[in-house]
Amino acid sequence: MEEDNKEITTAFQLQLISQIIDINKYPFTKMIIDMNITKEAYDDVFLLLEKLNQQFEIQKEEGLLDYTSLLIHFAGMLQLPFEPTATIYALKKEGYFPQLMTTFIHILESESE
Repeated sequence: MEEDNKEITTAFQLQLISQIIDINKYPFTKMIIDMNITKEAYDDVFLLLEKLNQQFEIQKEEGLLDYTSLLIHFAGMLQLPFEPTATIYALKKEGYFPQLMTTFIHILESESE
């Protein structure tokens, strides 16, 4: 019973916080809250991104110009309920892995043309 009260209190506090900050500036964080993502799943996303960012830097140093394979890997490894495109745009807006996200967005936008 006490655990239920803590969950209700936490949800209420999050609701209050979301009213006092501009949540639109934090679309990835909003996504995490709205989808009720666990800390483990959150950490998994960032571990994946760190690995991909390292590969991106290596490939960039080697002169590679096509990073589609990294985007495909990201989309394939991203756990549900994350949607790859929305996640990429949200991460970019919050400033996470800016070069990698910019590259992914460029690929996505060039493929939609």
